[in-house]
Amino acid sequence: MEEKYNWNLKDIYKNEEDFNLDGTKIEENLKKLREYKGKLGESASNLYKCYNLYEKTLEIYEKVYGYGMLNYHLDMSDPHKTKLYKKVENIGTEFEKATAFITPEIMKIDNEVILSFLDKETRLQRYKRELGEIMKNKEHILSDKEEELLANYSEVFSSMENTFDILTNTEFRFGNLVNSNGEEVELTDANYTYYLKDKNEEVRKQAFNLMYKKYSEFLNTIGELYIDRVKEDTITARLRKYPSSLAKAVDNDNATIKVYNALIEAVHKTLPINHEFMELKKKLLGKEEMHLYDIYVNPIEVEDDNISFEKAEKQVLEALSVIGKEYTNKLKEAFQNRWIDVYEKKNKMGGAYSMGVYGVHPYVLTNFVNKKRDVSTIAHELGHSMHSYYSNTNQNVIDANYTIMVAEIASTTNEILLAMHQINTEKDENKKKEIIYELLEMFRATFFRQAMFAEFEKIVHERIEKGEMLVADDLNKIYYDLNKEYFGKSVVIDEQIKYEWARIPHFYTPFYVYKYATGVSAAIIIAKNILDKKPKYVEKYINMLKQGCTKKSVELLKMVDVDLEDPATYENAVLWMKTIENKLL
Repeated sequence: MEEKYNWNLKDIYKNEEDFNLDGTKIEENLKKLREYKGKLGESASNLYKCYNLYEKTLEIYEKVYGYGMLNYHLDMSDPHKTKLYKKVENIGTEFEKATAFITPEIMKIDNEVILSFLDKETRLQRYKRELGEIMKNKEHILSDKEEELLANYSEVFSSMENTFDILTNTEFRFGNLVNSNGEEVELTDANYTYYLKDKNEEVRKQAFNLMYKKYSEFLNTIGELYIDRVKEDTITARLRKYPSSLAKAVDNDNATIKVYNALIEAVHKTLPINHEFMELKKKLLGKEEMHLYDIYVNPIEVEDDNISFEKAEKQVLEALSVIGKEYTNKLKEAFQNRWIDVYEKKNKMGGAYSMGVYGVHPYVLTNFVNKKRDVSTIAHELGHSMHSYYSNTNQNVIDANYTIMVAEIASTTNEILLAMHQINTEKDENKKKEIIYELLEMFRATFFRQAMFAEFEKIVHERIEKGEMLVADDLNKIYYDLNKEYFGKSVVIDEQIKYEWARIPHFYTPFYVYKYATGVSAAIIIAKNILDKKPKYVEKYINMLKQGCTKKSVELLKMVDVDLEDPATYENAVLWMKTIENKLL
């Protein structure tokens, strides 16, 4: 493997000796931090010194953790790299234990005292946002004994998700199907989507039936697990003085209930456009009757290209040049200075991700296999990287981490810009239509599908909060009716789909999935404004990326003319995708 395709981890530490020295420095700092326990409310000076030492230690830990994890992911079978990573994990555990007292102790200090500290000690202004968050959250914090009680039950509360994971990942056997080559192969959760995309209808039907037959056999068990998870969430929300479990979730996201409701309202208004896309799918597939197991097939798929990494680099740089020279030059630095570990290696971590290392630069892991999808993956992960780069270089380490609410926006914006560049430059009409179709399908799956999940969650939580006694059959009916509403009359809503809710692991993290739909909507608006060369817009966008978590998610996106509380934001995203769909006709 040529060196240029591998990470340069010497940007973090020149050698392991330097890494070990910083590990020792963390241990020394943690001893000093513990000395402030019980003293934070005594003076503004104590509070500042504690936070300042915490910040400095966190900066070192970011480098130590990055070096350990990235080394490990290059070869997860290497005993030395494994030992290195375990050492980092131990340091992380000690860090958490040593600093666990800070937030609870500040919680006990009167807000008036904290505000007076901020006035007396101007250097504390550096941590004003963090202190403000703690003061705001006080109303949802219980007494010490109550918090301890909830903490002791935390493992019990997580048991529903753990049981679901063990049951469905280790004990489920879905059976065998006959593939397009006439071979009998085992269906797994991992290869299910692969077979749903098979050109052979019989293969798709087999996979669909086998999957939901297994879930139907365990439906009552899974139903109880999920309903208990919802009950636990609603009880916790009530104990923490939230008006609802949804209110608790959006508060944690730095969002509002208005965001959630605006999304659902807009989705219902634009469902006819989704129905039209389903009708177009049916026409392109040439089917008189289109079932739910048909909708994942790309009817315009062209044979995969053998795309070199250099060609992928060229495409990404050209597509993202619309964000400006500063952005593009930093991308060139990423490609030229080995921020990216490109190819598959034996025992290398699978998949792809971006990791920002504060004080250094982001790193991207990919497993490039010369496919078209790999180009989009690079653009996506570099979106995360550039967000981390701008945030890390403009905020202190405490304020640099942006929220999950906005985490996928920069990456998805890059994907859309790449797709539009490919559409506009592709000479082969079939390839062009394939890219258009894949862009539309990405939007459908990320917007309409995730919004349907979000509405299902909202209905279930609200009914349980009203005291209704739900069972698995009730969940089946709610989910089946939503499928009928969302897909429309062009699709046969197969009976088995009523069991699909039972295989969605995201439901065990309540009200998570709506952020996919809000994120792709924001990304479309941002990409459209960039492509339309809206005056001063690129500057606005870059400025937004620099903010980290210093602003609420909703306010952050208003900086780029995206109002997540306005249904028009989502309607406009759908209407833009409709203009893309027209290119297929």
